Amino acid sequence: MEIEKFITDAVRRSVEALYGPLAGEQLQLQKTRREFAGDYTLVTFPLLKKSRKSPEATATEIGERLVADCPEIAAFNVVKGFLNLELAPAFWSDRFAEIAADADYGTAAPTGRTIMIEYSSPNTNKPLHLGHIRNNLLGWSVAEILKANGHTVIKANLVNDRGIHICKSMLAWQRFGGGETPSSSGMKGDHLVGKYYVEFDKHYKAEVRELMAAGRSEEEAKKEAPILREAQAMLRRWETGDEEVRALWTKMNGWVYDGFDVTYKTLGIDFDKVYYESQTYLLGKSLVEEGLAKGVFYRRDDHSVWIDLTGDGLDEKLLLRGDGTSVYMTQDLGTAFRRFEDNRLDDMIYVVGNEQNYHFQVLKLVLKKLGYADWSDHITHLSYGMVELPEGKMKSREGTVVDADDLVGDMVRTAREMSAELGKLEGCTEAEAEAVSTMVGLGALKYFILKVDPRKTMLFDPRESIDFNGNTGPFIQYTHARICSVLRKAAEGGIDCTGRSTAAMIPEEIALVKLLADYPATVAAAGENFAPSIIGAYVYELAKSFNGYYHDHSILRETDAEVRKLRLQLARSVASVIRKGMKLLGIDVPERM
Repeated sequence: MEIEKFITDAVRRSVEALYGPLAGEQLQLQKTRREFAGDYTLVTFPLLKKSRKSPEATATEIGERLVADCPEIAAFNVVKGFLNLELAPAFWSDRFAEIAADADYGTAAPTGRTIMIEYSSPNTNKPLHLGHIRNNLLGWSVAEILKANGHTVIKANLVNDRGIHICKSMLAWQRFGGGETPSSSGMKGDHLVGKYYVEFDKHYKAEVRELMAAGRSEEEAKKEAPILREAQAMLRRWETGDEEVRALWTKMNGWVYDGFDVTYKTLGIDFDKVYYESQTYLLGKSLVEEGLAKGVFYRRDDHSVWIDLTGDGLDEKLLLRGDGTSVYMTQDLGTAFRRFEDNRLDDMIYVVGNEQNYHFQVLKLVLKKLGYADWSDHITHLSYGMVELPEGKMKSREGTVVDADDLVGDMVRTAREMSAELGKLEGCTEAEAEAVSTMVGLGALKYFILKVDPRKTMLFDPRESIDFNGNTGPFIQYTHARICSVLRKAAEGGIDCTGRSTAAMIPEEIALVKLLADYPATVAAAGENFAPSIIGAYVYELAKSFNGYYHDHSILRETDAEVRKLRLQLARSVASVIRKGMKLLGIDVPERM
C-alpha cells in the first residue's frame, strides 16, 4: 500500500463530504514533525475558503469526520491550522505484514525509461586514486538506485586513452624506462605507467628551470621545454597513425587496463559498456566539420576551430587545435552522438567532478546549436565535490595522490586489527576473518564516502571511517550481524516464527515499522536527487533505532511465544532492509562478526 496516497484519498473523501468537491484547492499533506504527536499533517489554510471557518475550527471538523469515517485513523490533534493525524496500531500491523511478505520490497515497477550513466572515465597515464574512488562508488551506486526505481540502466565507462597526457608517460618510459615492464618490476601496470608520468614532470620542471636560468620567461620556458615539444610531436605522430608510436601506445595502455581491472574488481565496480576516446574523437572531428559547414563554428588564422558563446553569457571555446589535434570537447561531442544514436537513451548522466561544471554547460549548448536539442536537453551533469585529505589536495603529476589500491589495502588491514581488538573475530576461521575484514574495510570506505551529499567537498579520514560506533559502515554491518546471530540462535533452538503474530505492537515496534515503511520513498528520493547519501542516512537511522529497541526489549528470552514471534519477524525485516539499502551502496553486510 502507498500510505500517503491512502491518507490523501481518505482526507479528500472527508473534506468533500464536509465542503463539497475540491476544484483548484490542493490538499497539502506532509509527515508530522517529530516534536508533535501524529503521523501525517494536513495544512488546512488552502481549505478555509471552502469551510468559511477559522483554521482551528476547520482542522477540528475535518479531524472529527476522518476519525468517524476512517477506522485506520485512531486520533488527531490540532495545532493552529495544522491537523495532525495518528494512524491506528492495527494499520501499522497490516503494513508490517505486507512488508514482511514482499520479497521485492523497495523495488519499483519498470518505467520503460533507459538511462546511461557514465562514471570512472580514467586517464591511462596513472593508477586510480582516492578521487577516482568517489567517482566510481558514486556512479555505481546511483546506477543501482536508478535500477531500483524501475529504470533500465546502462553503466558506461569512457576511457581517456589518448592525448598529450598519455604521450608524456610514453615518452618518459621510452627515454628513462630501460625496458621495464610490469613483469620485470613486479608493479601493477597502471602503477608502472603512473611512475613515468611523474618522471616526465620531474624532467620537464628541470628543463623549465634551465631555460629560465638562460633568460627565458616562465611562460616561454614552459612552452619551449624540449621534452614537452617531443611529447607534442609524439601526439601528432599518434594522430597520423605512426606504427611505432601506436605500438608503444597499445602496449602501455594494455598494462594500464590490466591494472584497472584489478582495482575495479576489488571495489566491486562493473560496466555494461566501455567507450574509448581513441574510437570517438574522429566522430567528434566530423561533428566539428559539420559545425563549420553550418556556420556554428569558425576557423582562426592558426587553423584552430572555435565557437563564440559570448552571446550566451559564456566565452569562446576551442574545439580543434591549429595542428588538427582534438581536445576533450571534441571527443565528448562524438561520444554523446554515438551513445544517443546507438542506445536510444531517454537520459544521459555524466558523473564528473565539479571542476568540469563549465565544460558540461558548453557541451550541452554546442550540441543544441548543432541541432541536437533533443539530446542536449536530456544530459545531466552529476557534479560532485572533490575529496580532500587533512594534508590538503592531491596532485597526480607530483606523485602526491592517495593510491586507490594502497588505500583499500590499508582499510582492510585496519579493519582486521580493530575487529580483533574488539573481539569481533572470535570463533572465526582464518578464511572467515579475512572475508569479514575485507567486507568491513571496504564497507567503511564506501559508506564514509557515500554518506556525504555528492555536491559537497569532503574530507576523508580513514581512521574515522573504521569505527563500530556512530554513523559508519562498520556500525551498520555489526547491527546486521547481530540480528543474524539472533535469528540463527532462534533457528537452532527450534523457535517457530512463521505465520502472522497475534501480538499487539508496542510503540517502539510501531516506530520501527514506520521506518521500514519509509524505505520505498527513500529509494525514490535517492533516485530523484542522484544521492546515495539519502540511502546512507536512512539505513543508519534504521540500524540505530533497532539497536535502541534491542537494548530495551528481549527477543529470545521473551516468554510470550506470539510476542517473541513478532520480534523475530521484525528483526528479520530490519535485517532485510539494511541488506537491501547497503547493497544499493555497493556494501556487503556480514552474517557473523
